[in-house]
Amino acid sequence: MTASATARVPAGSLIGMDQGRVVEAFRLEVSELAWAMTGVSTAEWSLPTRCVPWNVSDLLAHIRVVIAWLPGMLAAPAPPRAEVSAAEYYRPDDRFAPDTNAARIALAQDHAATQLNGVALADDFNTVWQQVDRLCRTEPEGRVVRTRHGDPMLLSEFLLTRVVEVAVHGLDLADALGREPWLTSQAADLVQELLLGPDGAATVEKLGWDQLRFLHKATGREPISKEEASDVSRLGIRWLTLG
Repeated sequence: MTASATARVPAGSLIGMDQGRVVEAFRLEVSELAWAMTGVSTAEWSLPTRCVPWNVSDLLAHIRVVIAWLPGMLAAPAPPRAEVSAAEYYRPDDRFAPDTNAARIALAQDHAATQLNGVALADDFNTVWQQVDRLCRTEPEGRVVRTRHGDPMLLSEFLLTRVVEVAVHGLDLADALGREPWLTSQAADLVQELLLGPDGAATVEKLGWDQLRFLHKATGREPISKEEASDVSRLGIRWLTLG
C-alpha cells in the first residue's frame, strides 16, 4: 500500500491533462513493468515487499486489479460531466479507511492465489493491461467515467491515478527484486506534475532532490527528515492521501 504523500492540489484540474499524453504514459510504464515481470524467478514471486503483507505476486495482482476496473467503467454510461480531479480522487475518506484497505489487500491476495504460478499471473497481467490500453485509445478526448467509488472523472484524470499506481508500485517491485527502477520519464513527469503542479521541477530543485528521490520521499518510500519537512512546509506542499 502507498503511504501518505506530499502534494499540492492543482488549481483548475478538472480541465484535465491531455488524454493522449496520459494514455501513452500508461502504455509505456505498464509495458516496462510487464517486461520486468517476465524475468522473475519462481522463488522471487514470494519475496516480501514494503507493501506489507504483500509479496511480489500479491503486489502485481494488486496492480492488475486496479487497472482491471477500466473496461467495466468504459462500458458503462458516461456521466454528464466530470466533478472530481485526480488529486481530489485521493481525498482522505472511506476509500482509504482501514476496512477498505483490508478489503483491498485481500482482493489482491485472492487474485494471486487463483493463478497457477507467477508466469500465469504475469500472462494474465499482460492480457489485462493490453485490453485497457486498446480501449482507452479508442475513447474521445474529454471522455467521462464513473469510478467504483462513484466519482465522475475525466478518463484522463482517472487514468492518471492508474499511472500513479503502476509507477509507484513499480518502484516497490524493483526494490523487492533488488533491481534498478524501470520508471519511465513519461510516468515520472506525470506523477510529479500531479503532486506539485506544472512547475514541479523547480520545486524539486529547491528541495535539493532529483526526481526519483522526490518520488520516493513524496510517496513514503524514503523517510523525510525534520529539516526536509520544514522545507516541504515552507514551499506550501500539502499532504495527499494515497492509501
